[in-house]
Amino acid sequence: MTVINKLNQTLEMLKSSESNCRTFSMDTDDQNAKQMFNQIADTIKQAEDMLQNRINYVMSEEPQYQPQAQQNQAKQQQNLQALQNDVEKDEIPEL
Repeated sequence: MTVINKLNQTLEMLKSSESNCRTFSMDTDDQNAKQMFNQIADTIKQAEDMLQNRINYVMSEEPQYQPQAQQNQAKQQQNLQALQNDVEKDEIPEL
């Protein structure tokens, strides 16, 4: 299992846990329990947000996680830069 798969799996588990806590809060009549479950859900939501930020970072930094179009664009940019370097060195390859 790849790192990104593990991160996504963990994010889904956190979302499920948050949802369960919100449900527990709605299902109880005890005000202290409601408050406790809502606080736990809020804390889990903060963890979700932090993990989502990490997932976004990993996906933006690792080429294998980028959509194919972005990979192609990055490759074209590299090829263009290499060609510009060759032109600057007056080493244009024969076609």
